[in-house]
Amino acid sequence: MGLLVLVLLVILVVVLASSVKIVPQAYAYVVERLGAYQGTWSVGLHIKMPIIDKVAKKINLKEQVVDFAPQPVITKDNVTMRIDTVVFFQITDPKLFAYGVENPIMAIENLTATTLRNIIGDLELDQTLTSRETINTKMRASLDEATDPWGIKVNRVELKNIIPPAEIQNAMERQMKAERERREAVTRAEGEKKASVTVAEGKKEAAILEAEAEKQSAILRAEAQKEKMIREAEGEAAAILKVQQATADGIRMIREAGADESVLRIKSLEAFEKAADGKATKIIIPSEIQGIAGLAASLKEIVTK
Repeated sequence: MGLLVLVLLVILVVVLASSVKIVPQAYAYVVERLGAYQGTWSVGLHIKMPIIDKVAKKINLKEQVVDFAPQPVITKDNVTMRIDTVVFFQITDPKLFAYGVENPIMAIENLTATTLRNIIGDLELDQTLTSRETINTKMRASLDEATDPWGIKVNRVELKNIIPPAEIQNAMERQMKAERERREAVTRAEGEKKASVTVAEGKKEAAILEAEAEKQSAILRAEAQKEKMIREAEGEAAAILKVQQATADGIRMIREAGADESVLRIKSLEAFEKAADGKATKIIIPSEIQGIAGLAASLKEIVTK
């Protein structure tokens, strides 16, 4: 009898212990009573009815990431390629997630594949390769709307990799190589052009500087020549002034010695001859001196006869 009581107590303790449940953070438990939905337990301590209540599903409420295998798709221009996607989703309603669809992950994978085929089917190859952001946005909106009845929120969809056929890859590589060579040729031509322009500008500046230097040199030479001519003119003027001064002094001395007017005029003529010094091209002789010169010539002819 005592043994039976002990066994019953042990069974009671085990049942009571199994009725106490602790829900951890970021999880939710879906509880059923006699096979029907009873409620959803959030974080904390919970007690269920023994035997008639059970935890039907433990739901992870954290954001989850699913990487699907590459899916074959056909573009609008009939190019077959393989695209693998990554889906970021989060369970927002544990009840809908538990009872909405049999296998949610498989459902999301199939839905992702069909949505991707529909979107890529409206794009050509070049658009597919350059429109990843647009494709991601369309897929996220479509998947989020489709999975809403399942209690799933699709936060983000990314095209992880786009794998075109081998011949397309080879053609793209050749195209990229040709484009790089073209850019290299353009860059080289632009460099040569800039170098030519720089050389031409250098020659132009050198010619300008040379012309400016020649101009300054010519100005300096002209100023030097001008100064030289001024000095020579001043010297000649000073010499003429000295000759005239000496002549005036001589005439004054002759006049003081009592010479007549004829002698004075002859002396003046001699003074003009010295002033000319054989260099003057034109000498203006006063009329009275010209008369004396004529008289002197007549006397010379008489004496000669």
